[in-house]
Amino acid sequence: MATPDSVYEPEGPDGSALRRRELGQTSARSLLLTVLGEFVLPAGEPVWTRALLDVLGTLGVEAKSARQALARTAGEGLLTSDRDGRRVRWSLTPAGSELLSDGAARIYGFGRPTTGWDGRWLVLLASVPESRRRLRHRLRTRLAWAGLGSPAPGVWVSPDPGKEARVAAVLDELDLAGSGYSFVGHYGGIGRADDIVAQAWDLDVVERAYSEFLDEFGPHLDAASAASCAAAATSAPGAAGPATEDGGDVLARQVRLVHAWRRFPFLDPELPAELLPEQWAGSRAAELFTTLHERWDAPARAAWADLARRA
Repeated sequence: MATPDSVYEPEGPDGSALRRRELGQTSARSLLLTVLGEFVLPAGEPVWTRALLDVLGTLGVEAKSARQALARTAGEGLLTSDRDGRRVRWSLTPAGSELLSDGAARIYGFGRPTTGWDGRWLVLLASVPESRRRLRHRLRTRLAWAGLGSPAPGVWVSPDPGKEARVAAVLDELDLAGSGYSFVGHYGGIGRADDIVAQAWDLDVVERAYSEFLDEFGPHLDAASAASCAAAATSAPGAAGPATEDGGDVLARQVRLVHAWRRFPFLDPELPAELLPEQWAGSRAAELFTTLHERWDAPARAAWADLARRA
């Protein structure tokens, strides 16, 4: 299963991602990619090293690690640099812009409710010999990224037949088009669809991850509501002016929020409601992400613009 870094990860020459880490683990480079995707990409302008070091510093990344992350990301062809005296500024390469744009589309398009399922399944039969382990790994990673699950060796399923074209492109890219077979149809009368879901995806793991997200960021929603009430109270006649939120704090929170959320496109196959447990935590987590991201977006971007200008 792919990992959080992979939402912005190019593949290496051997087909494996250039960086793989356990779920939830952060790194200077993965945080840098989040900052680049959230602020540098939309701005479309070069950014000085100091601005990137400062924002990563608020996230607990030491300057040395941040510089190493910049060098590594540039070495992968995602960033390019130019100098003005002793200062260095960074720009996204076309490959970097494309990678981050694709990642952003996946992140912000993810979590929307799946409605109107017609009960049809996409079934793919595709296997790779054990002797070609790297190719097997690439196939598993690509199909998991597309949201397919494997209930048995060589068998992949999805309740979204619309993914067939994407699956065909994966097989074609891996030169496996001649060894795969797809079927689209309704579930038959043998066995239960719930059993297929249980074998193809570990929804308990996904739900625990969503619960952790809710535990981590839910208190911010409560705190924001309390702050709104306090602001309303201070706006009354004779009251002192409301305290303003520190820009660096909201900027760091926005980065952490997006960084935590970007793991879920890899974990969650986005099954229709008919196949999910009742009280699915993913629905609440998606609502929380959207609410907080919209609430913090404008002040975080203003803080970033100020940081980039002062750098």
